[in-house]
Amino acid sequence: TAEGYSTLLTGGSHWSHVMRRGTRLRITDPAGGANLAMLMYNPNCLTEKYNAPDTLKCQHTFKLTQGHCLYSDMGRIFCSITEDSFGWHDTITGTSSKSDVAQRWGVRDYQTQRNQWLQNGQDSFLVELAKYGLTQKDMAANLNFFSQVSADEQGNLSLSRQSVPGDYLCLRFEMDTLVIMHSCPHR
Repeated sequence: TAEGYSTLLTGGSHWSHVMRRGTRLRITDPAGGANLAMLMYNPNCLTEKYNAPDTLKCQHTFKLTQGHCLYSDMGRIFCSITEDSFGWHDTITGTSSKSDVAQRWGVRDYQTQRNQWLQNGQDSFLVELAKYGLTQKDMAANLNFFSQVSADEQGNLSLSRQSVPGDYLCLRFEMDTLVIMHSCPHR
């Protein structure tokens, strides 16, 4: 919730909102197994966006959890993780594409699948970005909440743990931030 506002993102949904400096966003997985992908931008200068490499590099980490900050490409802190029951959030695998969803569940579209349609993360981000005059060239690396990713000895990545019902995290915004999210399947 943000200042008393609450919404439920069902699977395959997307959402955006400008979070004001000093506000908090609590994200809860009500059913377990969620993936919530997020991008962030400075609403006053949309060229300033979330920077995953700098976020990891300056904090000497591969994962994000309580106590970590999420940095912009200008070296400023968008928000900090003040609470986290899950303890590991993916920062490297990106978002699902139309081909990822087709490979996993077959080719699907709204015209034939209606409410069983599974939208992909990239298209969900693009729908929300367009509301602010942004396009695919403005898309940055995203982060995935409630998804722990591990690497094997050959360097192959896999989803190793997902959230359980009730897992949550809380973000405190240190500057005005345009938050763009989707709840599409993980890549």
